[in-house]
Amino acid sequence: MPSAAALPTTTVWAPGPGELEPDVKLRAVQLVEALGSWPSGGGGDAASRARVEALGLDPALTAQAGGLRPPGNRATIRIVDAQYGGLLADSASVLVVAEQWTATGAAVTAGGTTVDVRLSRAQPRWTVTELHPATPGPATDRPSSAARQVLTGGRIQLPPAARADIASGAVHDTVLQAMLSLAGTYAFAVSVVRSGHPLDVFGTTRPSDHPLGRAFDVWQIDGHAVVDPATPTTLVDGFMRAAAAAGSYNVGGPRQLSGGATANQYFSDDTHHDHVHVGFRS
Repeated sequence: MPSAAALPTTTVWAPGPGELEPDVKLRAVQLVEALGSWPSGGGGDAASRARVEALGLDPALTAQAGGLRPPGNRATIRIVDAQYGGLLADSASVLVVAEQWTATGAAVTAGGTTVDVRLSRAQPRWTVTELHPATPGPATDRPSSAARQVLTGGRIQLPPAARADIASGAVHDTVLQAMLSLAGTYAFAVSVVRSGHPLDVFGTTRPSDHPLGRAFDVWQIDGHAVVDPATPTTLVDGFMRAAAAAGSYNVGGPRQLSGGATANQYFSDDTHHDHVHVGFRS
């Protein structure tokens, strides 16, 4: 009988310095970790529901886990980033970006997803109301030249769902060309491209550019997290201005920048305290 495969060692996620409402993110991540990681034989519905219930959350959320529960006798998960998709006074969206490994016998399968976790304010902690896992779609057999370059370049880090979005052919080349342009100056880590992001700008009925394949978010630049107060402001601000120069009409980040080709080219709010949003019209 083959020996059981070893899964990668991971650590639980914890909010770092500079976070707004850190427990909101922690609440979302703890649920994703509970659903996406299990010991031998612990992947079934009953065990998953018990882990969710132990967090003080509705075990029925297990049915919304989607790609967080792929086939496997054992699983482990690593949280790449937890980013706000929206942060309002009494509601929030946290985009939990994850890598995941599952094992059955001696075989290990690498995967991962991004989950839009919806929360509402409650006592003693915020509560999770919905889960929306990413659904990137199948890979195209005819990716564009820009898509191939982004997928193979070493200066753009892509988590599983973002990589699958680009491989699907559903991301506009204007977005991909901007990524390549920025990679000429910066090494950066993408959090979300298309799937796993709210369909509408959070708290509005205005369609987001992300699901249309016309935007990407960046959580780390040259090894520095955007949310970290120790990250040089000149680094983030310079990246934002470079994104605008690369054609973005809508650049959001932790600070309101002056200038721009239009009055609204740059914007800032609590939601974008932890990442840079780069959006395009087409």
